[in-house]
Amino acid sequence: MKTADWIIKFRWPVIIGFVLLTAIVGTQIPKAEIEADMSESLPSDMCSKINNNKIEEIFGGDDMLLILFETDDVLNKETLLRIKNISKKIKRIKGVSKVMSLFDLKNIKGEDGAMIIYPAVKRIPKNKKQREELREELKNNDMVYKIVVSSDFKITAIIARLSANVSLDENTINEVDKILKEFPGNEIVHKGGKPYMLYYVRNDISVDMIRLIPVALILMLIMLFAVFKRLRGVLLPFIIVIMSIIFGIGFLPLFGWKISIITILLPIMIIAIANDYGIHLIARYQEMNTEESTMTTKELAKDVFTKLNKPIIITGITTIAGILGLLSHLMISARQLGIAAALSIAYALILSMFFLPAILSLLKKSKPIYKKSDEKKPLLDRWLKKTAILVTKNYRNILLGAIIIFFISLAGIFLVEVDSNMVDFFPEKHPLKISSNLINENFGGYQNINVLVNGDIKSPEILKNLDYYENELKNVKGVGNTSSIASVVKEMSKALNDKGDSFYDKIPDSREAVAQYFELYSMSGDPEDFEQIVDFDYRNTLLSVRINDGSNRTLKKVLNEIEILTQNDENVKIIGGEGLVVVELTDAITKGQLTSLILAIIVIAIVIMIIFRSVSAGLISSIPLVSALALLFGLMGYFGIKLDTATAMLSSIMIGVGVDYTIHFLWRYKEERANGLAYKDAVIKTLTTTGRGITFNALSVIVGFAALFISVFLPVKFFGFLIVVSIFTCLVGALIVVPAMVLIIKPEFLEPK
Repeated sequence: MKTADWIIKFRWPVIIGFVLLTAIVGTQIPKAEIEADMSESLPSDMCSKINNNKIEEIFGGDDMLLILFETDDVLNKETLLRIKNISKKIKRIKGVSKVMSLFDLKNIKGEDGAMIIYPAVKRIPKNKKQREELREELKNNDMVYKIVVSSDFKITAIIARLSANVSLDENTINEVDKILKEFPGNEIVHKGGKPYMLYYVRNDISVDMIRLIPVALILMLIMLFAVFKRLRGVLLPFIIVIMSIIFGIGFLPLFGWKISIITILLPIMIIAIANDYGIHLIARYQEMNTEESTMTTKELAKDVFTKLNKPIIITGITTIAGILGLLSHLMISARQLGIAAALSIAYALILSMFFLPAILSLLKKSKPIYKKSDEKKPLLDRWLKKTAILVTKNYRNILLGAIIIFFISLAGIFLVEVDSNMVDFFPEKHPLKISSNLINENFGGYQNINVLVNGDIKSPEILKNLDYYENELKNVKGVGNTSSIASVVKEMSKALNDKGDSFYDKIPDSREAVAQYFELYSMSGDPEDFEQIVDFDYRNTLLSVRINDGSNRTLKKVLNEIEILTQNDENVKIIGGEGLVVVELTDAITKGQLTSLILAIIVIAIVIMIIFRSVSAGLISSIPLVSALALLFGLMGYFGIKLDTATAMLSSIMIGVGVDYTIHFLWRYKEERANGLAYKDAVIKTLTTTGRGITFNALSVIVGFAALFISVFLPVKFFGFLIVVSIFTCLVGALIVVPAMVLIIKPEFLEPK
């Protein structure tokens, strides 16, 4: 029994079986969780993760939650009172290990040879004179000025340092928000820092999932109705898409995977791609279901399957192979997307090959829309006929034009920048982007790089080295400020020595003098004030470098300067911090993009060579893909669109989807040549028949991915724009460039045997 006969005979078990399987996998969807931290997508053996874990073991968590208060003058009575009350309350929140504010950071003074430690704001000024005296005092306090108060005194910050593993604890963030409401004021409040960034990312991922899927489904329904104009042409591909989405998303929690910024692309990919195979089947069904046809509905279903099962299976395999190129990516979430998308597309392919014909065989024949006369044919059919004639008359000029566009696009590739700063995921008016800009402008910078130094930290040699590194790094463009225990020692020296003295604002020359400084500090202050930069027994300390430009280029430049400065220092053990994570994430994106792109093209070319039993088949099929990739990256370069965690997925997805159109053209062209048609006639016949399914296929992908335009995240929006452009380029390549190539080259593998 042939497969087509088997499908018709056992259609009810086939339909029920697929419905049950989809429902079983779908029960896992409520268990899905969200992962907001992109650094979790890096392999655990990467340098940045190892180093940060070691630093965290010594100094605890490094995540800081920042609350900025903006007003005309932060030293007014009402603002200072509000800061005092809020910072006092935040200290009591579980998970907050330390709070820094005007009332928590210290002012070090010397009186009669003693060191006196008191809060930077000891008392709230009552009049203008006291306020100005306080202002001058704060300006001279390097431990406070531009750390928690801006240079113009219009913004002040409360910085809450969180214990390890609480950066995503919504209870902590909710507690802070509750305290802010408890002490209202006229100041503009901005909230930032990694905890708030992850909080926004997690919430915005949920918003995207809720918004994007319905919008994409609605757009797809409109498109299906516009091209097929029949209910079955709309509902059958739609049902396959819904079942594939349930299957794909259900597999994420089944494998223990979480939804990230990258994997939110999964349902949109399924919507855009999963109906492609059903579209070709419905298009062929409508082509065969003419007014003159006497075929029964069962015969139509069997014939559609028989005619298209090979090209559809082939295009399904190439799409899956292209998407599986993501397996070579260093980012774990990219690999997860590749596997989940490949499984979903495979399921959609199986549904299209078995489930759809089974249902078609149960339905009555629909009213034909395909007419004999050209005048009565739909607009698309007439446009395809004109395109076919244009190609057969101007194929040499078409190919020349394509080559010119290719080389223009190549020039733009060299302008592409790679970046993975998560702050840039948000638009300029987003609260997190506003707060991060304020932090960059007023408090040293949003990103940081930490240098772990090990040894006798009270040693003048180590302290002087730290002081030297700080002074050198402050001159590097992009560095906002630096801090270390050396800065604290110099602040102590200013308290104990008069201006002009040889020891004023200097590191002492002996270890005993340094130890005495700390001893004097402990008499009036709390040694725990330094716990975030030096450990209890003074064996490990941190040099913290804050960067006010989070671009990958700046981070790499600062990192390179640190490595050059410290290369001969045996006490420098580790370089870490979020800045290093961003640099390594960016490098992972670059390597992942290159490897997945090359792997996808090679695998697809080999698959096509095997299918058509010809090396030239693989090469010809690769040319439109390479051209589309050149245009894609060229546009990114010319328009300043960065290659990031989302846009890095482009090449594998585009290659996997875009190659389908070329395969469908070549398969039908070969069939028409075997039927005895001349070269140009075979091109015309292919474009006016299979060209319809190819166009519908591309439109469905374009419409599906167009839903990404309303995403909260900028990289996802750019991904949507770029994938639409690249798929349109692949469509033009399949309908115009590939036919022109075929007419010029006349490849042997397409000729009748």
